[in-house]
Amino acid sequence: MTVLSLALREGTAEAHTLAEHTAFMKCFVRGLITPSLFRQFLANLYFVYTDLEAALASATGDRLRAMYFPELNRSGQLAEDLAFYYGEDWRDQITPLTATRVYLSRIHDLAQSDPLLLIAHSYTRYMGDLSGGQALSKIVRSQLTLPAGKGTAFYEFPALPTPEDKKAFKQRYRETLDSLSLDEVAIARIVKEANFAFALNCHLMHALESELKATIGDQMWQSVVIENQPSRREQPRPEAVAV
Repeated sequence: MTVLSLALREGTAEAHTLAEHTAFMKCFVRGLITPSLFRQFLANLYFVYTDLEAALASATGDRLRAMYFPELNRSGQLAEDLAFYYGEDWRDQITPLTATRVYLSRIHDLAQSDPLLLIAHSYTRYMGDLSGGQALSKIVRSQLTLPAGKGTAFYEFPALPTPEDKKAFKQRYRETLDSLSLDEVAIARIVKEANFAFALNCHLMHALESELKATIGDQMWQSVVIENQPSRREQPRPEAVAV
């Protein structure tokens, strides 16, 4: 019998690696991030998390309700960051990129027609936030020289303040995934959707790369982007999803 948590981890390993090796993320981990780019990144994530969390919170099926953990919600944390970077009128200053609109369209479509697959989007986003997101917070704080307690609320989980808390929660999350009693077909569909979620996330990051390249210059861009570039397989095409 296939275990969903293991199927997701193994079935998305390559997509996860490709996401980590986007030009945007490679520059990010090198500290080549500016306040302008970072706030645009957060603004677009705000739209994604707001719609995903609304879909999860309103779910009616037992399985999807079991996978809604309010303590993971990021939209409120992102709103706090956006008020810091843009000012109190931040809502009037942000609009989703085309890539983000594609991402939102997928979430909306699933919420209406196939809500079980939202599990894939929840897993892809929140497990990353609880893991690699913590290291990204340190990079941002160091690179942008932020005042204490400002600018990285997105990466903070007030209900899970310690590494031990996060580790225990991730185990609880995996156990909940595995308690859903899904058949092989449903598990395969969720893994496929999780790979598509990674592709949507990559598409969003790619949309920010032209400004990033202009900011750091061609020479730095080439040296960072080409370094340790993984071999690529064919990914789902986010642009094929209707906006």
